Amino acid sequence: MSAYKFSRQREAIRENLMHRKDHPTADMVYTDIRQIYPNISLGTVYRNLTLLAGQNVIRKVVTDDGILRFDATTTPHDHFVCRRCNRVIDLQPGSRDYTRVLPGEDFEGDVEDYQLTFYGVCGECKHAQ
Repeated sequence: MSAYKFSRQREAIRENLMHRKDHPTADMVYTDIRQIYPNISLGTVYRNLTLLAGQNVIRKVVTDDGILRFDATTTPHDHFVCRRCNRVIDLQPGSRDYTRVLPGEDFEGDVEDYQLTFYGVCGECKHAQ
């Protein structure tokens, strides 16, 4: 965040994400931040989330329902999305290196990052049946 002037609102948004594991939407973050800054706009929250993601302070998580979610964990990890409750869950597989190699077989560029998302039914929903 060195290229941008310090913003208390942006810092509150970042802090909010750092303390949650539910991969919130911008609307969810907005609801929380309004408790601290009642006059903040949804647009301000979106802009700051986009800025933080652009600076690799947070990550965007795109799911097949088209809803953009945000993740404060920027270390390499994959996600699981439950098709029943729509929860996004962090997965920590043993090795992610194999995925970086696959595009290299017929791709001349360098893979710097990727996101792998699994879809299915989470354990809570499965047991609730």
